[in-house]
Amino acid sequence: MDATVSHNSKTRIATIAAGVIGNVMEWYDFAVYGFFAHTLGELFFPAEDDTSSLIASFGAFAAGFLMRPVGGAFFGYIGDRIGRKRALNLSVLMMAVPTFLIGAMPTYDQIGVAAAIILVVLRMLQGLSVGGEYTSSIVYLAESAPAGKRGLFASTSLLGATGGILLGSLLSTLISSTLNEEQMNAWGWRIPFLLGVLVAGVGFLIRRHMPETISEKQKVDNPLRELLRNWRRVLQVSGLNLVTAVGFYGIFVFMVTWLIKYVHEPRTLALEVNTTGLLIFLLGVPLFAWLSDRVGRRPVLIGAGIAIAVLAYPLTWLMDHPDEQMIRLGEMGLALALSAFAGPVPAVLTEMFPGNIRVSAVSVGYNLTYAVFGGTTPMVAVWLIKTEQDDLAFAWYLTAAAIISLLFVFSIRDLAKGSLPD
Repeated sequence: MDATVSHNSKTRIATIAAGVIGNVMEWYDFAVYGFFAHTLGELFFPAEDDTSSLIASFGAFAAGFLMRPVGGAFFGYIGDRIGRKRALNLSVLMMAVPTFLIGAMPTYDQIGVAAAIILVVLRMLQGLSVGGEYTSSIVYLAESAPAGKRGLFASTSLLGATGGILLGSLLSTLISSTLNEEQMNAWGWRIPFLLGVLVAGVGFLIRRHMPETISEKQKVDNPLRELLRNWRRVLQVSGLNLVTAVGFYGIFVFMVTWLIKYVHEPRTLALEVNTTGLLIFLLGVPLFAWLSDRVGRRPVLIGAGIAIAVLAYPLTWLMDHPDEQMIRLGEMGLALALSAFAGPVPAVLTEMFPGNIRVSAVSVGYNLTYAVFGGTTPMVAVWLIKTEQDDLAFAWYLTAAAIISLLFVFSIRDLAKGSLPD
């Protein structure tokens, strides 16, 4: 770690704020698209079959994720070759422009199929930016952490991401409860996209004075070339994150659409339930990250992986009822189980690689999984439900993901009590 990074309380708060703020922006934008997927499907991908329109809308959602490995390699190179600070400042700026343009662009009724094409392109530009933001912040926070608190420090990056989704959920709830369906389709859906620019501006201002955490002697000429020599551990990163990718976008993005379309609950209730789940997740992540600093990463991850695999279907079944309290209980249970696995993961990822390739390796491995499995989760969930004629079919997808990630847990070294590799 760079010797210029100190650990007094004021510096720690500034460091966490700098690492977290960009994630708020990035995931706010991604989440808003998921919450309004049904509306965007009708406006940009009209079809005779409502389900086909929804699948197309989630397909555009997935397109953003396909760019994440490219963004991970691009920002990983910058983070390892030039510096963590430069990568983090650039990513937040690159997210603001396409987000604003989505909120301002014409719909299918106005310019035809060009609207759908432009939306997909803008989603891909968003994905490029997100591919570098989250993982760069994980590394920055882990390298800035005081001894014995790496799990807790690194987990705050996930708090920023969750906070962004929570902000999007709260704003979407407010808009949905204030506007009628006609107003929503006409202009209401644009509001959260346009407001995203304000979040980006705040993020850039906070990050201007953040300290650097990689020293000149750690840098190599081509971190991506060095990355290829560690491809097995990069695949470990991908496998470990499978359940967080499927779980996060299944529980906190697709679930809103599922409650509206399949359980036939009003949008306002679906968003309220989602907000409650996000709050539980927000509280659980630092708790289990802190626990992993005390007892080790593997015990916490193993317990969480088993819990998700066993409880995914029963808790989803609990939500497939008209009783609002049962729906809330199911969402809260899923959120808590996922937070137990997600909390220690950021620290684990940084502990797998030396400093000269840390951003590149974590970014590529993490984003491969989120590109292939995370972004496609809502689309796959709709397809599974339609194919199996079972509204709960997607719960087995989460169970399978948990089992696979659990197997990868046994292959990692537990460095909770040790130092980051040089």
